[in-house]
Amino acid sequence: MSTGISQRPTETDVGERGLRVDAVRNRERIIEVARELFAERGLDVPMATIARHSGVGVATLYRRFPTKEALVTEVFAEEFAACMSIVDKALADPDPWQGFRFFIETVCAMQACDRGFSAAFVAAFPVGEDIVRRRNHAIRGFAELTRRAQASGGLRADFVPDDLFLLLRANYGVVAAGIESTEAASRRLAAYLLDAVSAHGSRTSAPLPRPIPVRLHEVLCPRDSAR
Repeated sequence: MSTGISQRPTETDVGERGLRVDAVRNRERIIEVARELFAERGLDVPMATIARHSGVGVATLYRRFPTKEALVTEVFAEEFAACMSIVDKALADPDPWQGFRFFIETVCAMQACDRGFSAAFVAAFPVGEDIVRRRNHAIRGFAELTRRAQASGGLRADFVPDDLFLLLRANYGVVAAGIESTEAASRRLAAYLLDAVSAHGSRTSAPLPRPIPVRLHEVLCPRDSAR
């Protein structure tokens, strides 16, 4: 039965609610900043740097994310989900070689936009069960994509799924170089890589993306160019 007396929030209730709101905001800010820093610099960004850019103390950061691995897992949860979708879409293509091409081009484009994701994908540190499940799904899917592309005659027979690591490392070299038009350079490299693994070479390849303006001396002799 109602007493007719309104229940006003106590000072303690307001204080706890305020703390909860602050905690949520801090957590969201940390994830946002970590995503930006990982994308720009890779996973080597110190936790102290992430805390400073987030406007929180290091102790606060570690209360939210006890380890860097926990933070990386949270930051790249959406990217791992996207990777699963890419694999599924590639497997759905009726032309196995075109599905393989789509996967390589799309993953290289993701890597060009986000240096941290590819490092997170191949990282050896422990991650949450959901991330492990998504990563394993992507790995199994790529293995099946490889098998189908070879069976169709589009992919060279000596390509193995582990060679994806070599392709991504090559693409990461372009990304890490910090040259202008990184995404355009990555697309051009991906086209060359696909030519290399195609069973028919450039005869079945799409035209190369336009070349990018890179001065070769600056790439081969970066110290001399900086003087």
